[in-house]
Amino acid sequence: MTEAYQTLRIERGDQGVVTVTLARGETRNAFDARLIDELRRAFEALAGDADLRAVILRGEGKAFCAGADLNWMRASAALSEAENEAGAREMAAMFAAVASCPVPVIAVVHGHALGGGAGLVAAADVALGTAGARFGFTEVLLGIIPAVISPYVLRKLSQTQARRYFVTGEIFDGREAERIGLLQKCLADEASLEAEVAAMVTALMRAGPAASREAKKLVAAVAGLEPERATDLTAPWIARIRGSTEGQEGMAAFLGKRRAAWVPEESA
Repeated sequence: MTEAYQTLRIERGDQGVVTVTLARGETRNAFDARLIDELRRAFEALAGDADLRAVILRGEGKAFCAGADLNWMRASAALSEAENEAGAREMAAMFAAVASCPVPVIAVVHGHALGGGAGLVAAADVALGTAGARFGFTEVLLGIIPAVISPYVLRKLSQTQARRYFVTGEIFDGREAERIGLLQKCLADEASLEAEVAAMVTALMRAGPAASREAKKLVAAVAGLEPERATDLTAPWIARIRGSTEGQEGMAAFLGKRRAAWVPEESA
C-alpha cells in the first residue's frame, strides 16, 4: 500500500502481516469523518492484497478508540436527518470493510474502547485486550443508540447481554468483555497482551494461506444454517479445497511428518 493517510499508520511486517494503527492519539483515536473514510479505504485496499495473511488493528497512545470525536459530534447536531443518514452509511461502510477483510483481523485493545470503538472490536475476527481496558456501548448516555455497530456486536454478544449493555451504557472492564464474548481473551497487562498477539500470529502462520481465507468465508456462509441445509454448501466446498494445490500439500506434509511449504521455520 502506497497511499498516505493522515489518521492511520500502516506497516507491513514479515510474512504478509500488516499492522493498521489508529493515529489520533491526542483524541484517544476518536472517530471523525477523516478517520472513518481513511479506515474504510485502507481496509478496502488491503482486501486486494493477495499476499496478505493477517491484519493487526491497534490504537496509538492511551486508548484503542474512545468512540466519536466531540467536535465531530457537535457539528453533526446541526445536520439534517438526510445528512445524518449519509454519515451513518459512511460509518457502516467502514465497519463492513473491516469485518469483510478476507484475512483474520486481530484487534489489540488497551485503554478505552467505547461506542464505535467497541463496535470496531466487535468487527474484528479476534479481539485481545487487557484487564484494565474499558469497554462500553455508551450511545444511550448521549441520547442516541448503537445502531450502526449493532450487527457486529450481536455476532459476538448474546441478546441477553446486549439488552443490558445497550440500554444502560455501562462501562465494563476487560474481564467482563471476555465473559460476554466481546474479547476472546483478556490478558493481565500489556506485556502479556503483546505476547498473546505474537502467539496468535505464529498460529496463523501455520495455517494454509488460502485455507485461512476460505475458513473465514465458511463461518459467514454456514452460521445459522441447519446441518441438512448446510451440506449442499459444505460438501462441494471441502471437495474443492481437498483437491487444491494447497490442500494436497497440507495432507502430504501431515502424512510425511514434515513442515508444510507455507509454514516459516520459526512457526513450525
